Amino acid sequence: MSSSQYAAWQTRLLPFLLWKHRINGNTIKADLMSGLTVAIVVVPQAVAFAAIAGMPPQYGLYAGMIPPIIAAFFGSSWHLMSGPTTAASIVLLSSLSVYAEPMTPEYVSLALTMTFMVGVIQLVLGAARMGAVVNFISHSVIVGFTTGAAILIASKQLKNFFGVPIPREGNLFETLGHFSQQVSHTNLYVLAIASLTLISGLVVKKKFPRIPFLIVALISGTLLGLIFNLLYGYDATGIKTVGALPQTLPPLSRPDFSLDTIQKLAPAALAMTLFALTEAISIGRAIGIRSGQLIDGNQEFIGQGLSNIAGSFFSGYVATGSFNRSSLNYQAGAKTPMSAMIAGFLEIFIVLAIAPLVAYLPTAAMAGILFIVAWGLIDFAAIKHIFTSNNSERSIFIVTFLGALFLDLEFAIMAGILLSLVLYLMRVSKPRIVTRMPDPSIPNRKFSTVTEGGRLKECPQLHIMRIDGNLFFGSVAYLREKFARLEQQHPLQVHLAIVAQGISFVDIAAADVFAGEAVRRRAAGGGFYLINVKQGLWNSLDECHALDKIDSHNVFQSKSAALHGIFQKLDKSICEHCTVRCFNECADVKFKSGSLQVPRPASESRPEPEMEPDGGIPAGA
Repeated sequence: MSSSQYAAWQTRLLPFLLWKHRINGNTIKADLMSGLTVAIVVVPQAVAFAAIAGMPPQYGLYAGMIPPIIAAFFGSSWHLMSGPTTAASIVLLSSLSVYAEPMTPEYVSLALTMTFMVGVIQLVLGAARMGAVVNFISHSVIVGFTTGAAILIASKQLKNFFGVPIPREGNLFETLGHFSQQVSHTNLYVLAIASLTLISGLVVKKKFPRIPFLIVALISGTLLGLIFNLLYGYDATGIKTVGALPQTLPPLSRPDFSLDTIQKLAPAALAMTLFALTEAISIGRAIGIRSGQLIDGNQEFIGQGLSNIAGSFFSGYVATGSFNRSSLNYQAGAKTPMSAMIAGFLEIFIVLAIAPLVAYLPTAAMAGILFIVAWGLIDFAAIKHIFTSNNSERSIFIVTFLGALFLDLEFAIMAGILLSLVLYLMRVSKPRIVTRMPDPSIPNRKFSTVTEGGRLKECPQLHIMRIDGNLFFGSVAYLREKFARLEQQHPLQVHLAIVAQGISFVDIAAADVFAGEAVRRRAAGGGFYLINVKQGLWNSLDECHALDKIDSHNVFQSKSAALHGIFQKLDKSICEHCTVRCFNECADVKFKSGSLQVPRPASESRPEPEMEPDGGIPAGA
């Protein structure tokens, strides 16, 4: 192993070596202040997210302690804050509620197992250097899912916001139907607490953005609940509270490793992994753009995986990157990942101090908080942008959004991802193909596109086409159809040349099409040629053994060499009677045969200059 490889492995196993030089007295002070700020904000969020996930409140707090420390230590981002999030929480509830009743020990055990499985998958993907996998998840999938999740969160909290009984089971329509029947029995005390929490949170968020609005909102709702109970008594108000939290450190826990449990949770764990990684990487990159840091996706996979594996043994459920906390961490002045580690440690001490006070927190106040969280999940600007773009993005958004509302959330994610990939493959399976000919009106007779009824005419023996886009198994049918139609419409054009500078890669199926076309045209007395071949295309054709059938002598690196070489193989008896003059050499044939009585101008007799090496597709090519 070379020294560079050893260094790469060392920083991969101990990524803190990449940022340890940034630690000094000033950065520690800045990280301490930002960590404290985030730790204070995490407490109400964690309790709210646990409610969404169907977990006891303390498990949301536990998920914000150990996992962010591990993720910061083994990840690559300086500012990413991991922990419980809204999206991960609602996917967890949707996935596990079909197997166990939320808040029960059986449900908690499944959640710990799911967390462990997600962590293992994340770690394996990171170790296999598959960080680019999240690039295949369309932004429209994320927007559609979070929009649907926001509506579901709000609908599930209607019973706590209005103080009316609504069955937990049922889809969105059933929940709204039960609510419409019960709305006349609204508990006004509960409604007042929830409304005050909601309004105070929104006002503080808008007017005083530097103040932790969730904490202000929770305190406001809790105080109003205490006043109501003091004035009218609990029996009259019927105000329910969250209940006291255990005043302990995160207890050790053990996931269920039985094969039956792993098998039934596997599909949901995969969907959760893809979504959690997309959330973490996209947040890390968004903050990295602002901070000037380049994020290593593979290392972030490893950090997230290890954080969830550790979390499953310390009573934490699925953790991933949080945009709100990460943004707050960056804005609060964090300089290194030490900020996230400090926040995790400080939260432990904060929870130990305030655990008894949570007993006075009304569930109505929590409902108000969750309404704020749900509203914040809806990105109206992104939705508008999607609907004013193209049909593909609109379709992906709608499918994911409706799937989130009316189907299992993990299925909605997978459906959105699958549709986005299918639409992408449909687009790339039909590369742009245009007919080209040398244009005598342009210097050096560069290739120009031949249009129906245009001034440029095709050679009766040779068809030149340019293909823009890489070719793979999905484009084989389209390519064969184009070749077959060309043969049908122009049976005398037995020679075919491909301007290939827009092709960087072909797979074995596409290479076989090229090789087959070369063999077929050679048998018909013609030939198959490639012009302006990039190194990537040459390598892929060589690896697929297609060059043997195409013949490397029919592969040209410039237009001039191609036209000169191909012209030598044309039927000169046809050239004698041709009036198109596609090649400079055409005049030579006519002059020698006596069909042209005047000599060519000297400017037309000079050979064309070689084209400059080109890595892209020039305007005149």
